[in-house]
Amino acid sequence: MLASVVSQRPGFALRWLVPLGWAALLALAVFGMQYADGFFRWIAPDARQVIYSRASFLDLLGRHLLVVGVAGAVTIVVGVLAGIGVTRRYGRDFLPLAGQLASIGQTFPPVAVLALAVPVLGFGTLPIIVALMLYGLLPILRNTLAGLQGVDASTKEAALAMGMTQHQILWRVELPLAAPVILAGIRTSITINIATAALGATVGASNLGDPIISGIVNSNMAYVLQGALLIALLALTVDSLFDLFQQALARRSAA
Repeated sequence: MLASVVSQRPGFALRWLVPLGWAALLALAVFGMQYADGFFRWIAPDARQVIYSRASFLDLLGRHLLVVGVAGAVTIVVGVLAGIGVTRRYGRDFLPLAGQLASIGQTFPPVAVLALAVPVLGFGTLPIIVALMLYGLLPILRNTLAGLQGVDASTKEAALAMGMTQHQILWRVELPLAAPVILAGIRTSITINIATAALGATVGASNLGDPIISGIVNSNMAYVLQGALLIALLALTVDSLFDLFQQALARRSAA
């Protein structure tokens, strides 16, 4: 059955090759890093130990995904709902304020947000989640506004003439047409936060930033390379998946 689907849609398998390829490389790095002792010994010949072993790379990957996922879920809900709210008739007066508030998260470096959050929230995972939420809100809100405001007014007027309510126009016309642009903002936010989440290791949040911070502290470039490699492969895997979904949404919107 799968073979018939692929034969009928030759581009179907090709589109999945890139994300599956990056995912395979990520899995190979997670499970095979311990067997590359000779290579990392060449990178850090003076280090006593060259393979990070305080926690398994699979555990660190899971914790990294958890932090980014929780922050991303909250940011998506807040950003999309805020974008919808300020583009409605009752919320247009708050449009400039919403943009300014979202920009604040980008003006503060994540390290500064962590420094301010730790005295209130303590060490651990929560401060980095708060930092990622503030840092990832602007791309989602900005693209939600651009997507909704970019819907042709004549399309909405035609929907209104067909007897649709404002609520139906939003869910059946505006959001489906704006979905590719909104997803582009979510893609940017999540991809950036995958890299930014590594800073959580400085405040006690265990994730893929642990080998990097430990390597910097102990002058062990092998540790730094291991953490950076896994984060890069994770970001490429997630970004390629978002690209796949964007293409699907663009084709659906065009249809």
